[in-house]
Amino acid sequence: MASWGPAGAGRSMPVEPPAAAVEFDGDVGCIAAARHHAARFLDRVRAERGIEVSDRALDLTQLVVSEVVTNACKYAPGPFGLDLRITGGLIEISVRDSDPVLPVARAAEPSRVGQHGLEIVLAVTETFEARREGTGKRVTARVALADTGTAGYAAGRSPGARPATSAPGAQ
Repeated sequence: MASWGPAGAGRSMPVEPPAAAVEFDGDVGCIAAARHHAARFLDRVRAERGIEVSDRALDLTQLVVSEVVTNACKYAPGPFGLDLRITGGLIEISVRDSDPVLPVARAAEPSRVGQHGLEIVLAVTETFEARREGTGKRVTARVALADTGTAGYAAGRSPGARPATSAPGAQ
């Protein structure tokens, strides 16, 4: 949703929220590239828009990007897209890929090695959703830009063995 700002001569023009989109080819090197892209995006938001972004939000954004992009590279062959957008005090991180299978958080299992990425994402984000889109899916996670202490487990949310939240109407 656009907000309205000054445009001179008594007119107001919509001010679009900061956003960025980039496509990656899906090779292993794109994980670090996506993480750096997200960090540069938040640096620009701070510098150009004067939006407060805590150091914790910067770190968590890079962690979440790394986890969801790793999953796209691991489970969805080929290119994928990364969309970043600032909305309502949050950074919205969306990854579009070619795999229609929605992610499922697994129950905690101390002896399991690996496959904890979604558990981590659910623990540090304000919201998470996954939905089918075209022949693939889109996963979207939102991280608070300010240090609120309300994300994931701090808000009493536990990933357990439940599926990640799907958008209404997603099958």
